[in-house]
Amino acid sequence: MSGSPSADVFDLGAEHEQVVFANDPATGLKAIIAIHSTALGPALGGTRFFPYASTADAVRDVLDLSRGMSYKAALAGLDLGGGKAVIIGDPAELKTEALLRAYGRFVQSLNGRYYTACDVGTFSPDMDDIARECSFVTGRTTAHGGAGDSSVLTAYGVFQGMRAAAAFAWGTESLAGRTVGVAGVGKVGRHLVRHLVEDGADVVVTDVYAPSVDRLRDELPSVRVAASTEELVAGALDVYAPCAMGGALSDEVVDVLSARIVCGAANNQLAHPGVEKALEDRGILYAPDYCVNAGGLIQVADELEGFSFERAHQRATGIFDTARTVFELAAADGVPPATAADRLAERRMRDVGRLRGVWLPR
Repeated sequence: MSGSPSADVFDLGAEHEQVVFANDPATGLKAIIAIHSTALGPALGGTRFFPYASTADAVRDVLDLSRGMSYKAALAGLDLGGGKAVIIGDPAELKTEALLRAYGRFVQSLNGRYYTACDVGTFSPDMDDIARECSFVTGRTTAHGGAGDSSVLTAYGVFQGMRAAAAFAWGTESLAGRTVGVAGVGKVGRHLVRHLVEDGADVVVTDVYAPSVDRLRDELPSVRVAASTEELVAGALDVYAPCAMGGALSDEVVDVLSARIVCGAANNQLAHPGVEKALEDRGILYAPDYCVNAGGLIQVADELEGFSFERAHQRATGIFDTARTVFELAAADGVPPATAADRLAERRMRDVGRLRGVWLPR
């Protein structure tokens, strides 16, 4: 299982330490692992199983996601670097035990520079299969001593970030009486909606996968449903929570958005550099995604110490204070929150970086 990146990949991943390709024809495995930074420790990030339209799309996604993981780990105060993996293909058609075990052997070959976990298209039982061939796996099922579904604390952390944003914008931590639009009610969005309903918010949701919406409505009948994401973002909202795929905050969305706050679980929400300034110009408070969605990373990272849900939950509660610090720094420096969050993360990677360079297994 091997491959080599092209010169274009070197250009795209110029700030990354390592980008590795895997190809196993026997199982249909085509995977890419990107290690962005190990300045704070070994890289940790989920494996996304997704039917990318092209290899180039997969490369761009894994590079963006791995970079975000470095910043997420740094801002969360973890001694971990940032990495990410993608498996190219439709998991409903390609995912097998053999493929996952082949992928596990590939991760093992990196000798601990990269720890994997769940992401879009992969689940805790998949991590158990990967772990049959690999020592560097987190997010396993509780039956195998793991943390289980990391979406639980991802959603909890986003809720804490949203409370911090509400306190900064309106002077109250509660979302009671506020209208919150949630785009994407899969693994994370579903848990987030429950927190919001329990806090007294009026919640409107949408998802391209109708069964996810139907299941949520059965569990929480008070939730309203928008016909599409376009209808949702154009409606009257106090908070918009993108919880599906990246790139949700485009120029077109920002132009029609009525929400005072954007705070969601999706990674890489800004469609392009400059969107954060457009949000600020419209008076919309943006909670940087990698700041508020770090709860899942905190949860699976806790496995490395012998998992304690109570300890991980307490650490994820700290996302409230981290988000508040980001908003306060942004206001003091006169910059968008995304810029303030980047500065805080970069400062920690620079000042606390374990080796001032790459991390190598001992």
